[in-house]
Amino acid sequence: MTTDKARPELLFDWFIPIDGDGDRAGTQVAQRPPDFDYLRRVAETAEDCGFYSLLVPTRFSNGLFAEDQPLAETWTTATALAAVTKRIRFLVAVRPGFISLGLFAQMAAALHQISNGRLNINIVPGGIQNDLERLGDSSDHYTRYERAQEFIDACRKLWQGTGPVTYHGEHYRLDEAFCSPAPGENPPLFYLGGVSEQAMALSVQQADVHLGWIEPLENTAKRLDDLRSHYRAAGRTPSFGLRTHLVVGDTEEQAWHAAEELIKYADPAVKAQRQGVIKGTQMAGQQAQAREAPNHRLGPHLWNGLSEVRVNCGTAIVGTPEQIADELLAYWKLGIDEFILSGFPHVEECTRVARDVLPLVRKLVADAASA
Repeated sequence: MTTDKARPELLFDWFIPIDGDGDRAGTQVAQRPPDFDYLRRVAETAEDCGFYSLLVPTRFSNGLFAEDQPLAETWTTATALAAVTKRIRFLVAVRPGFISLGLFAQMAAALHQISNGRLNINIVPGGIQNDLERLGDSSDHYTRYERAQEFIDACRKLWQGTGPVTYHGEHYRLDEAFCSPAPGENPPLFYLGGVSEQAMALSVQQADVHLGWIEPLENTAKRLDDLRSHYRAAGRTPSFGLRTHLVVGDTEEQAWHAAEELIKYADPAVKAQRQGVIKGTQMAGQQAQAREAPNHRLGPHLWNGLSEVRVNCGTAIVGTPEQIADELLAYWKLGIDEFILSGFPHVEECTRVARDVLPLVRKLVADAASA
């Protein structure tokens, strides 16, 4: 268990399914297309259920169904959803290199103001195979992280709002640039993830929260220990978040049946495309998500079957509410203070998780903290 004496408030976030939704993954077409009316239902349900924030991911082709299927654009979607919600925050994924730095700083500052300070930023320097290349970015892994470093540096300078900013880097240049109105003393936080050497170095330097995808407990413990040592060397205190899917059942048997049903009807062409992406990716985290295991079972309640059909996080905790709560408690004990959760379909499972799982987790955490 982490030795930190004062733990921050435990936070639970939900997920906006920009690829589409349903109770089947990897089919050619989504049962529920990612139109605004549906994504609004997801956001409003999560807000009504008391979730802290919503992750709005980013990619340039559909990552759950056939890659040419509709995909909700990240920034437009987040802005529209912020306008129809009041309390819930937004963690918006951004890829440096695909938008002007100065324009992004102003867009983010404006959305932060419009939403009354409800914006945080998930910086995504890397990408799955061909996702960046299809839009003309052929830069290598190292360059993408170097570029992200400058992107965050310059944004923070602009957001201070103390006057014109001049910034000359290898990838970005500002000459007496302004950002007004600026967030000032309450800017968006930066979430960064990844398990490569470059990713961890960037996180140690720049992250307000280091965000990882779920892995077996022992793997996560090692990664967090490595990160802590690097943070200490840099004179910083880390904050950790974890991204995972949940498959909840009234019984364990029902939960595993639901997990298997989720990918049972996956289209062979979709599966082949996803496997090609994983084999060719430079993302160490993506490769870790797709590690081979009998029946996709990485542990008693950890299943990575979604990696057959889904890019990025492809692992879920599977079980009854009590079993899932126990699993989340174990990760909290390692030092995780924010969980970004999802389940299929995202409206119904949002309600189920908030009603059946989160109260159990909060009680377990409270008991452990007071022990």
